[in-house]
Amino acid sequence: MREPSVTRPELTILKALWSRGRLSAREVHDLVARELGWSYSTTRTTLERMCDKELLSRKSVHGLAVYEPAVDKVATLGGMIRDFARRVLEMDGPLPAAMFARSKLLSEDDLSELENLLEELDRRGKKK
Repeated sequence: MREPSVTRPELTILKALWSRGRLSAREVHDLVARELGWSYSTTRTTLERMCDKELLSRKSVHGLAVYEPAVDKVATLGGMIRDFARRVLEMDGPLPAAMFARSKLLSEDDLSELENLLEELDRRGKKK
């Protein structure tokens, strides 16, 4: 399975949802507006497009639409890291998850999972 393609603004939204959990469009906008410089309507449009791309899921809670990630944080970040290493750094070897130890986004469990994922991606890459 191919990791989903995630743009910089989509990653900003995913990070907000991964750290906070399920949020309304207004709550997402309030968290990302300064970084993205967007209007509320642009945030809503992006949320809907992310649902179409199956990056997010939308549910109704007491009549209010709320959004939550439909993609796993570690798998998504691992795929992006691996892709960056291949395309930009031209690295084909294993990537140490320890280089992300200071990440504010990844917990110790996330780092362990990321390390396993990166090793698996490296094994798959060698089989091709």
